[in-house]
Amino acid sequence: MTLTCVAGLGVSGTAAARVLAGRGERVVVLEAAEGERQRLVAAELARLGVEVRFGPMELPGETTRLVTTGWAPHHPLIAAALAAGVEVVGEVELAWRLRPEQAAPWLALTGTNGKTTAVRMLTSMLLAAGEKALAVGNVGVPVVEAVAEPYDVLAVELSSFQLHWSGSLAPKAAALLNVAPDHLDWHGSLEEYAAAKARIFERAATVVYNADDPIAAELAAPYPGAVGFTLRVPRAGEIGVVEDLIVDRAFCPDPVHAAEELANLADVHPFAPHNVANALAAAALARAHGVPAGAVRQGLRDFVPDPHRMSFVERVAEVDYVDDSKATNPHAAAAALAAYPSVVWVAGGQLKGADVEDLVRTAAPRLRGAVLIGVDRARIAEAMSRHAPNVPVVDIADQDTGVMDRVVTEAAALASPGDTVLLAPAGASLDMFANYPARGEAFARAVHEHGLRREPRT
Repeated sequence: MTLTCVAGLGVSGTAAARVLAGRGERVVVLEAAEGERQRLVAAELARLGVEVRFGPMELPGETTRLVTTGWAPHHPLIAAALAAGVEVVGEVELAWRLRPEQAAPWLALTGTNGKTTAVRMLTSMLLAAGEKALAVGNVGVPVVEAVAEPYDVLAVELSSFQLHWSGSLAPKAAALLNVAPDHLDWHGSLEEYAAAKARIFERAATVVYNADDPIAAELAAPYPGAVGFTLRVPRAGEIGVVEDLIVDRAFCPDPVHAAEELANLADVHPFAPHNVANALAAAALARAHGVPAGAVRQGLRDFVPDPHRMSFVERVAEVDYVDDSKATNPHAAAAALAAYPSVVWVAGGQLKGADVEDLVRTAAPRLRGAVLIGVDRARIAEAMSRHAPNVPVVDIADQDTGVMDRVVTEAAALASPGDTVLLAPAGASLDMFANYPARGEAFARAVHEHGLRREPRT
């Protein structure tokens, strides 16, 4: 019997092992960490006949296939497999290969920022159209668990890591939201990162791209008939914005001479230019699947944003506090900053090799102050000194769990009525917090405590 190894006991790795064991295959999972959670998962898999090996991650000699959940090619286990001629596939690629006959089509989406929001908007539109649909992939539900279920359509969020290890995906429609420097420590360069994103187009029946993003437009250029989405008035073959309307000139009956109204900008929430772009991408994918205009509008109205994505926290002393902890790279932070005219910016964390010069230069006119935290805060401070020298900056070196109390206190001192205190870190959170939700929750708690101190309730 052939042997498939699975790298790691994460959510997707565990799902892959479970599904393969259910098909009667021999499976070994390799896991370096042996904590309580890992032991519980291993016991569950053992009941299915899956062996879990803890400790040094060494590939068994009889391995014929290694399933990875997004590990980099330079990881020793992956490198050893490649050197030994072992096939390496991602969990998403495995899911594609395991699809049954008459499987649900995939509507796939990737991008540096906005993926989860756009995929959830798309799912809301599909549900409004009466489709049995599910959001899967990088959004949280492993694709390998969903492909055998009787869905009408899957809305698939794909990261660059997942796409790197996926070679045969052929979605019904595939969209690219945007491309900006991110995960360069994983991919090695912006060119390699962009190439991974572009893999989503290779076998797609319909290609959808952001016509306002130069890199996305360049990556879509080789595909005749690609559908662009834009915040401008759309040309024939595009979905875009006319005054306060989202309109379709790609999938309507006569795209050369007419347009079909899909929704109003007021249907997009939270409203911000980058979130309108998310809605346009979701609408394009939905229209490629045949979703009527009314369901696009209803789907946007029904959509409930995930936490920590431009989430309004509280208004204190006429200052708004907004949690965009999910802005874990400069591109996402720039989009958030552009949504507010006067900002006290809370930023910092792990920049992952990304450059913040353009971010600070562009945001400078709207910054009223900045509070910096995290391991790479000095790089942001240096950019502030060059591009916003008159903007006051507070540097907080604290690493303790109560750091956000001081952050909010300092930000409130810099803010004036009408300002927005915006947590848009531009970096990852793992230097100080368990994850970006924990960072956002700490910020929100500190804001609420600050509000209680400033405005006692009776």
